[in-house]
Amino acid sequence: MRKSLSAHASGSNTLTRRQFLERSSLAAAGTAALTGFPFIQTGHAAPDDPIRIGLIGCGGRGTGAIADALGAATDVNYPSAGYHTENISAGATLRNANVKVVALADVFPDRLNSCREQIRKLGIEVPNEHCFTGFDSHQKLLAVPEINYVLLTTPPHFRPAHLKAAIEAGKNVFVEKPVAVDGPGVRMVLEAGEMAREKKLGIVAGTQRRHMRSYNETIKRLQDGAIGDILCARAYWNGGVIWVVERQPGWSDMEWQLRNWNYFTWLSGDHIVEQHVHNLDVINWAMNAHPIKALAMGGRQARPNQNYGHIYDHFAVEYEYPNGARMFSQCRQMNGCEGKVEEAVVGTKGTSNCKDWIRPKEGQVWRFRDKEVNPYQQEHQNLIDSIRAGKPINEAKAIAESTLTGIMGRESAYTGRTVEWEQAFNSTMRLGPEKYEMGNLPFPEVPMPGQYKLS
Repeated sequence: MRKSLSAHASGSNTLTRRQFLERSSLAAAGTAALTGFPFIQTGHAAPDDPIRIGLIGCGGRGTGAIADALGAATDVNYPSAGYHTENISAGATLRNANVKVVALADVFPDRLNSCREQIRKLGIEVPNEHCFTGFDSHQKLLAVPEINYVLLTTPPHFRPAHLKAAIEAGKNVFVEKPVAVDGPGVRMVLEAGEMAREKKLGIVAGTQRRHMRSYNETIKRLQDGAIGDILCARAYWNGGVIWVVERQPGWSDMEWQLRNWNYFTWLSGDHIVEQHVHNLDVINWAMNAHPIKALAMGGRQARPNQNYGHIYDHFAVEYEYPNGARMFSQCRQMNGCEGKVEEAVVGTKGTSNCKDWIRPKEGQVWRFRDKEVNPYQQEHQNLIDSIRAGKPINEAKAIAESTLTGIMGRESAYTGRTVEWEQAFNSTMRLGPEKYEMGNLPFPEVPMPGQYKLS
C-alpha cells in the first residue's frame, strides 16, 4: 500500500469539483498515453472474452466478492465478535463463463490463506507466486500482466490509492463502498474515474441497489416525474452493533486497528460513511444531485469500551439539495432498538419508497412485481458485460459523491457546525498515519463537537 494517499490542495487555493475534474482529466489523458499495462480489448461483444481476477483485501467481503464475480453461492455470517465471513456454500458451482481467479493480496497472511481455502471449494488453486502479503502487496498484484479485473475490498481508507493504482495499471475495477474516508481521498477517486474514462476501463462500486431491477425501475419513474418535484427525502440505517474484533496478545496498535477497522474513522469513515452510504446513495440517485450542505448531530452513547474504537454510535443529519429539497437522515448502531433500513421521498404529486412502489396523489399505486436479481452478483455481471461489449460502466463519480455526502454529515456532527459541500470536498485533512508499518499508533480521541475542527 502506498505511503501517501492524499491529494492535498496547495496553499489557500480551493477547487470546485468541476475545476478539479477539468484539470485531472488532462493529467489522466497523459497518463493513459504512457501506461502500457494490458487490459481487455473489447471491440466486439463476446461472451467468452476472458476475465482474470486479482483480489486486494482477502477478508469476508473479499471472499464474497470473488464468489459473486464467479456466480457462486455463499453463506454469510455476521457474528457479534470475530470476523464476518462470506464462505463458499456447500455444493456451490460456478455460473459465469471464462472468469478465473489469478492472484490474491492482503496485508495479513492468515486472511489471505482463509480466502484461498474457501475458493479451493470451487476447484480454484491460486499458486504461491501469485499470493502477496504486506503493505505493498497490492503493487505486486497489479504487476501481474494477465489480471484485467481487480476487486478492491480492503478497508475504505486504502481504496482511493488502490483504485488509482489499478486504473494506472490498466485494470477494470470493482471497488467496495465507500470509496474514501476524507476529502483528499474523494478527489483521488474522481481523478481515477476520469483516468478510467480516458482509458476505456470500467469501475463499478459496491452500492448494489443500483443493480437491482426494482430500484432501477422505481427511480427511473421518479426521475421522469411520477411524483412531481421531490420536496423532501428520508434515509435510514438504524440497526444493531456489528461485529467487533477484540485485541489479541502480541498485536501492535496498527495490527489491531487494521483487523478491527470498522471502529476507527481513519479506516472506515465511521458508520455514517461505511454503512449508511447505501441509503444516501439512493437519495442522491433519486434526486439526480448531491446535497450542498449538512447540519448534523451525533454521539457515542452505547459503545461500551475501546474494543469498539472511537467512532460514534448514532447520527442524525439534515441535508439540503441545490433545489432547496431536504433529506432527513438517521443511522444508528445500538442493540435493543427499533431497526429501520430504508429510503423514501415525498414529491408535489405523491410519495415513494424508491424501491418498489409509487403512490401518486391521484391515480393508482404502482408496484414493482417483476423477478428480482441477486444484486451482489448482478453488479459484477453488469460490469463484465459492459467490458466485453466495449462500453465499460464507470460509477466513480456517483460513488465519490455519495461517499462525500456521508463524510459531510460526519464532519458536521463531529464539529457541531454546518458543513458545506465545497468545504468538505476541498478539505486538506487526510485521515490516517503518514507511514504504514506495524507498531505503535495512538488511539484516537472521540470527536467532541465544539472542539473538533475540520481543516
